[in-house]
Amino acid sequence: REGTERESAPAPGAGQGAKKEGAEEGKEGETQEKEPPLPPPPPLPEGVSLEDLLEAMLFASPEALSAERLAGAAGRPQAEVSAALKALRERLDQGERPYVLAQVGRGFRLLTRPEFHPYLVRLRGIRKKESLSQAALETLAVIAYRQPIIRAEIEDIRGVQCGPMLRALLERKLIKVAGRADVPGRPLLYATTRTFLDRFGLKSLKDLPSLKELKEGRNG
Repeated sequence: REGTERESAPAPGAGQGAKKEGAEEGKEGETQEKEPPLPPPPPLPEGVSLEDLLEAMLFASPEALSAERLAGAAGRPQAEVSAALKALRERLDQGERPYVLAQVGRGFRLLTRPEFHPYLVRLRGIRKKESLSQAALETLAVIAYRQPIIRAEIEDIRGVQCGPMLRALLERKLIKVAGRADVPGRPLLYATTRTFLDRFGLKSLKDLPSLKELKEGRNG
């Protein structure tokens, strides 16, 4: 049983006091009820596999879901869910579906294939120019490769002021303040976020292309 249990002192002529159950005393005598555990999930309908269930949950979620969270919702061991995710990824690839199972950060998401992007943009009525500007992308790239980094260093690399770009990236949650630098004035340090990994389909920062690969791609 989590936490501690206190026994009431025995009253004169009485037996030992009963233990308090179902709640824990706070610092000021208040009680905090424990969250009831989730009820067991219903059995899957006939013909529905764990892979189908995971696909449905990922399809319905607006954010990446970790294997641990999926396992809790499905009521299955995490190892079983991880194996089912692997099988689901292979099934989606072999079935030539319009979306793939991708690992972004510490979670999983269903992402549409790149070849459908121009049509999805048209569907949403969003123009490309309304996406991140070239200046914002350049600022984001500097942060991604040099993080944590202060504003003065970003501006020194780009050769221009980057205040508006930093504000735009912060508003879109692509970067965050990661502390203060141990230099005079203690300026803010900037770093990328999980949203950045999610937006660009990266599992971790290690998946960023090397500078050599970028140069080869530009020259090619």
